[in-house]
Amino acid sequence: MLVDFHCHTEASDGSLSATALLDAMRARGVSICSISDHDTVAAYDALPHGSGLSAPRLISGVEINTTYSGNEVHVLGYGFSLVPDSPLRATMAANLRARRARVERMVAQLRASGYALEYADVVREARGAVSLGRPHVAKALVRRGLVRDVERAFRTLLSRGTPGYVAADHIRPHEAVGAIAAAGGVSVLAHPGRLRDEGIIAELVGAGLDGLEVFYPAHGPGQTAHFRALAERYGLVMSAGSDFHDVRWNVGGVGMEVEAGDLQPFLDLLARRAGNAPAATP
Repeated sequence: MLVDFHCHTEASDGSLSATALLDAMRARGVSICSISDHDTVAAYDALPHGSGLSAPRLISGVEINTTYSGNEVHVLGYGFSLVPDSPLRATMAANLRARRARVERMVAQLRASGYALEYADVVREARGAVSLGRPHVAKALVRRGLVRDVERAFRTLLSRGTPGYVAADHIRPHEAVGAIAAAGGVSVLAHPGRLRDEGIIAELVGAGLDGLEVFYPAHGPGQTAHFRALAERYGLVMSAGSDFHDVRWNVGGVGMEVEAGDLQPFLDLLARRAGNAPAATP
């Protein structure tokens, strides 16, 4: 079963429009997918309605950035309502404000260190993205000729211990899980293989976490087996996603091939939460 429940558009830190991303999914033969931009559902708001597209089936989604005990923890939400007064939109708005404040501090620190960068440069480089982040700062530094490439910008200016680094300050993952549930959605812990401390999984299960992103490109066979076992231990559903941002970085492109039986509990839960209609078909 070819699916993809984790990918990004130009509304956050991806390079494709929502329409172009869905075209890529369609060309690859992906049957079900979700756009999961960081802290925004602007991609869904921008999609044309009533266009008659039947494949892939599109599930509403978002990736909520959170911080906890000095660590970044990402929580994916699926199948929630996209209505303007959804309680999840307030959570996303708070994170977007924190993102803008973080970028402003990054720029101020870089300027204090002698790098002639303006906040407006970052906004221009974001090209209308709602969710600002370090990739936009890195691209602005490259555009200004202040650093050779994005990789070097991250390594020398935007990572911990460098002049432009500012720690993320988002909501706690427990709050994200609660906000997703309040909006009628399913919460899934993103790329658990990147966690510094897996103890957070048990905590979030207690807070109502529904699933783990077991199938992920950076997970080796051992990690996949490990997180499959954790999902079974805690009674969590399993999901799959490519974390696609850009063809230059994600050489495997969109889509993850997963056994249908492994995903069925996730799809069943989506159907139960959303009254058998979790799709947000454009």
